[in-house]
Amino acid sequence: MIVIEGVVGVGKSSLMNVIAQQGYEPFEEPVVDNPVLDKFYYDRERYSFPLQVFFLNKRFEHIKKAKDVTRAVMDHSIYGDAIFARMLNLSDEMSDEEFQIYTELLQNMLEHVHVPKLMIYLEISVDEAMRRIAKRGRDYEQVVEREYWEKLNTEYRKYFDNYDLSPILTINVDNLDFENNPEDKAYVLGLIDEKLKSL
Repeated sequence: MIVIEGVVGVGKSSLMNVIAQQGYEPFEEPVVDNPVLDKFYYDRERYSFPLQVFFLNKRFEHIKKAKDVTRAVMDHSIYGDAIFARMLNLSDEMSDEEFQIYTELLQNMLEHVHVPKLMIYLEISVDEAMRRIAKRGRDYEQVVEREYWEKLNTEYRKYFDNYDLSPILTINVDNLDFENNPEDKAYVLGLIDEKLKSL
């Protein structure tokens, strides 16, 4: 199981699709059928807890299914999800009580999942992430202030600087377009292949 993590707009789904072409079964992030996501961006305080519990439940379901697949790849996971909850709690958009319930639920779930064979963290600057978010054009992402994306990027970097649950590969993607550029695609796949061979 390969897990891809990184901030919004970094290219997790694109890389998942590239890796899926190498014979991996993809497990997509539950964005499309999410009844809370667009509401959350307009009223974070009201919807932060139900959104995080929705994601947690779906990611738990994904990771359980992935363990029964020979080669699985997912564009987000139960691990990185905790970053969002912590950030919402720090900004008082999720109450301490809600955060405690969320954390206990997460810990219970983590006792029942297999760690990834490889965690891939896609690192990106805030400016580049915002450029990609604007290009993607999801309405509810456009209303978010720069400060939110800056905090998110900081929390991601902190989390993955200290991540030790499985092997990790960090790739800076500021100047990479592995979706459209064959050279960039070959470069990234080469890094992943090299890392997997070393495990």
